[in-house]
Parts: sequence; structure tokens; C-alpha cells
Amino acid sequence: MISQKTARILVAEFAGTMILLATVIGSGIMAERLAGGNVAIALLGNTIPTGAILYVLITVFGPVSGAHFNPAVTIAFLLRREIAFTRAAHFMFVQVAGAICGAMLAHFMFEVPLLQLSQNVRTGPAQWGSEFVATFGLLTVIFGGLRWRPDAVPALVGMYITAAYWFTASTSFANPAVTIARAFTDSFSGILPADVSAFIVAQLAAAVAGALHHVYMIQCVISAVLLATALLLPAGLSPVRAARETAKG
Repeated sequence: MISQKTARILVAEFAGTMILLATVIGSGIMAERLAGGNVAIALLGNTIPTGAILYVLITVFGPVSGAHFNPAVTIAFLLRREIAFTRAAHFMFVQVAGAICGAMLAHFMFEVPLLQLSQNVRTGPAQWGSEFVATFGLLTVIFGGLRWRPDAVPALVGMYITAAYWFTASTSFANPAVTIARAFTDSFSGILPADVSAFIVAQLAAAVAGALHHVYMIQCVISAVLLATALLLPAGLSPVRAARETAKG
């Protein structure tokens, strides 16, 4: 039996992911219709709403569920032992379900068939490498933000994804739930279903690397500070003793 608190958390993850996908796909449809064949303008019209809605959703749902909206993020937190396995499994289920519902919602609003199969080919080493970079960078931003500037995480994530749309060849899906849902839209934002699995493999590999990288990065920083302190202080003088000697002087 799921408690009321758990239900509220799962609803937040479902709703947040659904709204995210409705924005990604809906803005893609709108941008393509208005751009007059100019792909750069269409991409810009898709990018800005995505970054903006991420800021809003993380701000609103962050205090409720943590605002993962992304199985790669959930897996990274699981590897860091910051979320239980059962809850992580529930999160990933509602994220994928919410993403597909978000695609259907976007299609409903633009009066196109609710579920479609995309014909948009996205494959090859450049695309897969881009997804690894995009997802790894996203996790670095999230974990770094949570450690040093928790209040800035919504803005950091929104701005990062806005930038990653443009510096990656894949336009930065960086999210397995998003990838699955975008296979069901034959629009500007879509991805050919046959290309989905390779994207997800790259994203999950980045999730593992991102979770481990941040832990080791912090350890390396601490080790570097301790080593520098040891090298700079006179032999046999501890930091505490050094402070005392300085005070006496």
C-alpha cells in the first residue's frame, strides 16, 4: 500500500515529466509551423521554452519529489545511495508514463494523431557521443549545484539544457524518458524508434559515470587541499599548530 506522501511524490514526478514533454514536443510543433522551413529558427523556438519550463518545474516540484523527471538522474541518485531502490523503480515508471502522456497531450493541443511513430533519424557515433556528453554534463551541473548552490539548481539546469541544445549534435535529449516519448511523435522533436536504444545506452552510461565522477571529484579536491597544506607548512607543523604559531607571532 502506497502512503499518501509517496503518492504525492509520484504524482509530482508524473506531472512534471508530462508537462516537460508537452512543452518539448508542443514547442517543437509550433516552432516548425512558424519557422517557414528555417531549421535554426525552429530549433531556437524549441530550445527557449524547454529551458524555461525546466526552471519552472524544478522550482515548483523540487520541494515535493526532488524534480528528477529523468531516469538517468534517478539512477545517478540511486548509485550515490541517496534514493532507495524501490522508490527509484517507482520514479522511473511514472517518469516514462508521464513522458508518453505529455507527448499525447501536445498532440491533442495541436490537433494531430495522439500517438505517432517518428521518422526522424538520429543515429551514429556523433549522436551517441553527444548524448553521453549532454547527460554527463547535466549530472555534473545537478550535483555541483546541489553541493554549492542548491537555490540555483532550477536556473542552472534550465540554462544548461538551453545551451546543450546548441552545442551537441543530438540537441541534448539527456533523458531516457524523454527519448522514449519522442519516438511517439512524428514532429520536429521526434526520434526514429530504432534509434532510441542507442541513445538510452549512452545516457545510462553517462548516469553511471556522472554519479561516480562527482564522488571522486570531491575526494580529489579534498586530497589536493590536504596535500597542498602539507607541502606548504613547515615539516611537522599541523594546520592547527600553524594557526597557533601565527597567532603568537
